[in-house]
Amino acid sequence: MIDLGLTKLALIGAVALIVIGPKDLPKVARMAGTLFGRAQRYISQVKSEVSREIEMEELRKMQKEVESAAQNFEQDIHKEFSEAQQELNELVQPSANSIYAGHDTYASPSDEAMIEKAKNFRRRKVAKTSNIPHWYKSRHGHRSQVISGAARMAKHRVNRSPSSSFF
Repeated sequence: MIDLGLTKLALIGAVALIVIGPKDLPKVARMAGTLFGRAQRYISQVKSEVSREIEMEELRKMQKEVESAAQNFEQDIHKEFSEAQQELNELVQPSANSIYAGHDTYASPSDEAMIEKAKNFRRRKVAKTSNIPHWYKSRHGHRSQVISGAARMAKHRVNRSPSSSFF
């Protein structure tokens, strides 16, 4: 860069005073200052854009690395899952020793017990929730059907026909 010392600036100022004259020198100095400020702002904008582009490029590289790592991880998981599924299928393969009393290998006594337990749970749940008979609810004003607040308000509104108006 250009090295401007105090003596060089004084020499430039003296030449400018002689060439431009004392009358127009303040206007030229103002204009030179504004042009110098614009140049500085432009340079700072260019620097910030370049640094932003560099950061964006770094982020793109990082994104590609993360995506490749995620794909590798996903492939590893799928591979492990397929291997585990294959091992389970080998363990559950039907064999002559595992077939009993007309059932296939996937049905076991524990499955039947779980189904029966679920049925009993449903029966108990229905018995608990319906303790009050329907005839008692309807006689004593319990709601048998739930309706929204807007629907309840609509039941009590006076219906006005469009032809009847106040005017």
